[in-house]
Amino acid sequence: RGRLKLCGTAVSWHAGWGLVSLQGHKSGDTELCPRPKSFQPHWPHGSDLPLESPSSKMMAEEHTDLEAQIVKDIHCKEIDLVNRDPKNINEDIVKVDFEDVIAEPVGTYSFDGVWKVSYTTFTVSKYWCYRLLSTLLGVPLALLWGFLFACISFCHIWAVVPCIKSYLIEIQCISHIYSLCIRTFCNPLFAALGQICSNIKVMLRKEV
Repeated sequence: RGRLKLCGTAVSWHAGWGLVSLQGHKSGDTELCPRPKSFQPHWPHGSDLPLESPSSKMMAEEHTDLEAQIVKDIHCKEIDLVNRDPKNINEDIVKVDFEDVIAEPVGTYSFDGVWKVSYTTFTVSKYWCYRLLSTLLGVPLALLWGFLFACISFCHIWAVVPCIKSYLIEIQCISHIYSLCIRTFCNPLFAALGQICSNIKVMLRKEV
C-alpha cells in the first residue's frame, strides 16, 4: 500500500486490489475508484516487491552473533575457583575430615598434645598430598577422562541411538503382526474355553 498527496487530497493506492482511495481535507470522506492505467506503483530499485528492511537484516545479524557467542561461551566459560563442586557430586563421598576418621570415646583419651599434633598431621598431610597428586596426575587423568567420555558420547550418538531407533521401527511391524495373530487365533480359542469352563460348578461337602 502506498500514499500520495495530490492538490490537497490524500491518495492511497493498493497495488494488489487495483483501487485508489481519495480523501479530502474538508469532508474526510473516502472514495474507492478503479486505478487508472497511467497509475503505476514504483518500488525502490525498480523491483516489483519491497526490499528487506535494514532492521530485519540487523536482527538477523544480531541473532547470528548471539548464536556464535553462545557456542563460544560453552567452550570458554569462566571457571569458578571458589565453588569447585557446584552440583555437589562429591559433597558426602570424599569430604573427609579428621573427626570423620579418628575419634576417641569417653574414657579413652590420649594426651592433649598428641591429639593436637595428630589433628594437624592428618589435615596438613591430606591437604599437601592431594595437591601433589593433582599436580602430577591431574592433567593426564583429565586428558584420559575427556577422551573416554568423548568416545562414550560418540558411541551413544552414532551407534546406540540409531540402533535403538531401528529396533523400535522393526519391532513395531512385528508387534502389528503379533497382535493380528492373537486376535485371529487366540482370542476365539480362549473365549470358547471360557464359555466351556463357565458351566463347571464345584461343590464342597463336609462329612462328619
